Amino acid sequence: MKLTMGDKIMQVILYIILAFLAFITFYPFWNSLVLSFNTGSDTSLGGVTFWPRDFTLENYQIVFKEKKIYQAYFITILRTVIGTAMAMFFTSLFAYALSKKGIVFKKFYMIFAVFTMFFNGGLIPYFIVVYHLNLYNTFAFLILHGMISVYNMIIFRTFFMGLPDGLEESAKIDGCTNFGVFFRIVLPISGPVFATLSLFTAVFLWNDWFFPAVFINDQNLIPLQTMLVQIINEGTTATLMANLNSYAQSMVQNSVTVRSIQMATMMVATLPILFIYPFLQRFFVKGVLVGSLKE
Repeated sequence: MKLTMGDKIMQVILYIILAFLAFITFYPFWNSLVLSFNTGSDTSLGGVTFWPRDFTLENYQIVFKEKKIYQAYFITILRTVIGTAMAMFFTSLFAYALSKKGIVFKKFYMIFAVFTMFFNGGLIPYFIVVYHLNLYNTFAFLILHGMISVYNMIIFRTFFMGLPDGLEESAKIDGCTNFGVFFRIVLPISGPVFATLSLFTAVFLWNDWFFPAVFINDQNLIPLQTMLVQIINEGTTATLMANLNSYAQSMVQNSVTVRSIQMATMMVATLPILFIYPFLQRFFVKGVLVGSLKE
């Protein structure tokens, strides 16, 4: 189909708008990356925008010299891996049960689950519950918090309802139990929706800093994002130096500032999860659509 002059002008306008939106979205991240590779004393003078003016690796040397960073990294990775696996397992089981016909009180369970998406008891009642369950200041809380996502359950359920009934019937004729049908039939053909929701869950667990800051008091259990927030909130060189080792303190006294360490720590905390996106991107559209549309 041949494009008219008006269509070509409209395409140019749309490309310009999209390019502008892409720029304003990407630039803050790029500028933070640039500042992380620039000396803090030079950054404080201003004017550092698209590339480092005084390139240095001192900021990252301080970050990786701190043992707390490695501990926080370990907790974050462990929480993300175990939490994502458990969330996908229990959420998918919950959704599979609600997708089957003949389940007693199925409508009540569905309404009860959806109700929690819009109403909750608030932070203080939640804190009291966590405390009396002996989950306060434990690694178990990092895993159990948010393990069941009603939004993900609904996507799973809609996807499972779209599967042909003949798959389950033929499997049961061959002697499969309900668990056998789920693990041998349903899971292998649910790869796209599992990959998509796994990534959403992993990103949530990786980026979550608020609830660990409230419910975790042990510095050996705080995840990386919570540590990043603590560094950002320190705000002054004196406060930062009180929490750094002697090697880092000597460098802070020379050319490193609080802001430069903040930028370096932010990059260290952000880049790993970004590298996962390209490998799972091909599942996004297919996975979300098959879980949200039903003929």
